[in-house]
Amino acid sequence: MAAQPGFFDVEERYAALSAAGDPLERLAAVVDFEIFRPVLDAALARSDRSRGGRPPYDAVLMFRVLVLQALYSLSDEQAEFQLRDRLSFMRFAGLALHQAVPDAKTIWLYREQLKQAGAIEGLFRHFDEVLANKGYLAMGGQIIDATLIAAPRQKLTIEEKALIREGGTPEGWSRAKRSQKDRDARWTLKRGRTKPKPEGHQRQAIQIAVPVFGYKSHIGIDRRHGLIRRWTVTDAAQHDSRSFAGLLDPGNTASRVWADTAYRTKRNLEVLERRGLSERLQFRRPPRRGLSEQQAKANAARARIRSG
Repeated sequence: MAAQPGFFDVEERYAALSAAGDPLERLAAVVDFEIFRPVLDAALARSDRSRGGRPPYDAVLMFRVLVLQALYSLSDEQAEFQLRDRLSFMRFAGLALHQAVPDAKTIWLYREQLKQAGAIEGLFRHFDEVLANKGYLAMGGQIIDATLIAAPRQKLTIEEKALIREGGTPEGWSRAKRSQKDRDARWTLKRGRTKPKPEGHQRQAIQIAVPVFGYKSHIGIDRRHGLIRRWTVTDAAQHDSRSFAGLLDPGNTASRVWADTAYRTKRNLEVLERRGLSERLQFRRPPRRGLSEQQAKANAARARIRSG
């Protein structure tokens, strides 16, 4: 019979993570997350309790989960899985091995309550201020990105969907039914390409589009430390580029801004010029034409920064 893991086995694993330089441990040491508790408690109390009530998990623990999601671009389902799978995530969140992990629905509900209370942006601005006061100044430029967060699909009639899109609530819905229906998430298409197969099979990548129902998490991080400086949440249907201006950090000491092709719009380029910032946005391939050699090299260099 296999031996049961003991307390010291877990401690040894944690010690090994620390010795390897766990970045989440360093972040937890820099930020006293308890300072966010009064704001979190007030925001959760003000939120619409008809949406399912307050989550049964500690408010600060759940805020740490949101920080993990933003840092690692995780959907609610991915966050649940990673919290179960990774010791570094469990330690950062403050979860012991024997404790239950918040599921995707609980994470969604917690974020939704903060969103309803209008508290998310303020919390992350405060988070940024704490980092700056501890010497983690925003330096080296900034990287803007967005991640889709899937939500449970809703079983609605065509008429109900149309009414909800217009901001209404279907007649006859009870309070209990309203609490179970997500009226803010929207559909979008997640686009990508399949990888080319070896010689003799498929030689070119095929573009694919996967329908996703949910939200988008938009973040701005500083290149030097890789820490979140700006964050907002929208429904999934909103185009990435629309949140660009609000994610730019005026406190960043460098001028360069990296982002993918979705952000290369005339409006965003004008915003960067007005603010005296240097664009490092990915070039978009013109229809039926390829990128120039110079643009292709620039894209490769910019992609390395964004993924680094």
